[in-house]
Parts: sequence; structure tokens; C-alpha cells
Amino acid sequence: MDENTHPVQPGAPALPAQVQGRALTPAQAQALAQAQGGPPWGPLDDHLLYTCGVVHDLTQGRLHHRPPLPTTARLNPGELSLASGPAARSTWRALGDGSYNRSSTMAMGSTGFVVGALAVNAMGNASRRNQAMAAAQPRWVGEGQGEVTVTDQRAIFSHPQSWLDLPWNGLATMDLAGPDTIECAFHDINGKGYTTVRLHSLWASLIFVLAAHAAFPAHPRLLTHGWLPPGFEARAAAYGRPCPSVR
Repeated sequence: MDENTHPVQPGAPALPAQVQGRALTPAQAQALAQAQGGPPWGPLDDHLLYTCGVVHDLTQGRLHHRPPLPTTARLNPGELSLASGPAARSTWRALGDGSYNRSSTMAMGSTGFVVGALAVNAMGNASRRNQAMAAAQPRWVGEGQGEVTVTDQRAIFSHPQSWLDLPWNGLATMDLAGPDTIECAFHDINGKGYTTVRLHSLWASLIFVLAAHAAFPAHPRLLTHGWLPPGFEARAAAYGRPCPSVR
């Protein structure tokens, strides 16, 4: 989270959305909040506010009253598109399997020349071995940038080589790794075993809360409302953007 998206600290007073009985426009409210020391309202705040509206409708049984949002993703019958936007995918995996080509050298000549040639060859093999061992260690590997579509049933990451379909009921684990990063694991249907991925998107909280409601109802972050920054409702009110109750 950067300096423009820090939530207000717990216990900080909400700034008024009205001055002398006159309602403020969002721009006026933002100017007033910044004048009193509040961080500016940013894109992440807009996405969280929209997520609160979706969650409110979901818990009230009115989610399907929302109009579908435009998307190029192929949807199932009755599936409701709720959001879309840029995203990037990372996968927890190794870059290699630890194997490498071992070189053998035959040297002829003086003793010093033979010893030197063998030493250079040994150093080359050691270097290739160390590189192979390092490549065999799992790490987060960027798989490209694309677009994510969020529906009431799943998240769809569109990309020519690293396309990803994440239905809520197909996830083995799921959590927020950051305010703009959702991390989840699943069993790959193509026989690649257990796969852990991250989607980096401002819709991370929306993905989390929809997946949690559908498949992880006892998730601690859902039960404690930890997907929403403390004091967000007061922050939204301070900027003239009323937030529906979701706690």
C-alpha cells in the first residue's frame, strides 16, 4: 500500500461531509480532508467502496439485481459479471529441476597445462551446478499482465499464455497477501499438481470476499472484516462518499 492509500488510523475522528448544513461535493470533501491532514482518496479506495456495495447487496440477497458489467470473458448461463480491470499473475514455482550438463575435459600437454585445464573445467561444472540448484528453488515468477473479470462465481484472468480460471468452489486455500494481491492455491486440472498463484489487482478484496462468502465462510479475515481497512467507512464519509454497512 503506498502513501496515497493508507486508511485512517483506528480512533481518528471522521471529517464532516457537511459544513454549516451544506452538503459537500466529493471534490470539496476531499479538499477539506486533505486540509485537515488526511491522505487523498485514491483508486484503491474507489475499488474498496464498490466492493462494500457488492458485499452489502450479497448479504441482503440483492446481488442479482445489479446489472452485468461489460466483459469479453465467456460466462456461464446466469453468471453475473461484477467487475473487470488490469491484473498481473505470479506463480510460486521453480525455474528448473536441478539438472545441468556436466562437461568433461581431456587435456594433453605439460603437467601444468593439464592441471589448469582440469581446474577450469571443474570450476565451470561447479558454476553450472550452483545455477541449477538455485533455479530449482521455488519463488514467485511473473507470468504476465492481462485483465481479470470478477463474477459472482469466479475470477477469470485473460492472458494468451497464462490464462487462469478460478472458480470459488475449486480453491483449496485463499487469502489476501496485500491490499491489491489475492493469493490462492488449487489442484491443476491439467495434471500439474498443486499450484499456488497470486493475482495483483485493485479488485483483490472483491475477489477475496466473494470467494470467502461462497467457499470459506469461516475464514478469519471474513469473520473479522479484515479485508476492509479499519475506519474505512469514516474515511469514505469524510470524502463525501457514503459507504453501506458491511460489518
